[in-house]
Amino acid sequence: MRGNIARGTALGLKAKEIMSAGHLVDDSIVNQMVLHRLQEKDTRQGSILDGYPRTLEQAKFLDRTFSDPGFQPQLPVIAISIVVAYDQLLKRITGRRICPVCKSIYNIYSNPPRKDGNCDLDGSKLTQRADDTEPVFIERMKTFDAQTAPVVAHYHELGRFEEADGDQSVEAVHAAIEQAIVKLRNAFC
Repeated sequence: MRGNIARGTALGLKAKEIMSAGHLVDDSIVNQMVLHRLQEKDTRQGSILDGYPRTLEQAKFLDRTFSDPGFQPQLPVIAISIVVAYDQLLKRITGRRICPVCKSIYNIYSNPPRKDGNCDLDGSKLTQRADDTEPVFIERMKTFDAQTAPVVAHYHELGRFEEADGDQSVEAVHAAIEQAIVKLRNAFC
């Protein structure tokens, strides 16, 4: 979505208008953005979608798209959820700080800068995204429970779902995701 907005595509402009009014972008617009991206050449061998599908309607759209005989590649959609304990996730989100100059990312709990509030690389004052606050996090979790949990149930029922423990090192999470992909792909390809 950010890419479409930055490039000023018709869908991006529509999404920006909706978001500027404080509303969520509806599934039909998001689905069309994803479909356009999936039709690009670099996705012919498959793709990884991060944060999509978020709703059951989006999941069913994705399933229909990949099962359409005219769509390539014809691969079954598989889903992997990176599971993190609620308290840990809260710290990851609310503790995130970003350097506005070099874009380095810190976390005041797990990866703090050497000098409190300043980037280690260029000394700039670190910022916090407006949506990285506890009230916004709580609302996101409510939205997840209401909208995304049914997506998890959908792919779980289809036997196309695995979980990866996100409370590990980056390397261990990466390895767990790769293992889940191999396991699910071997079951369906």
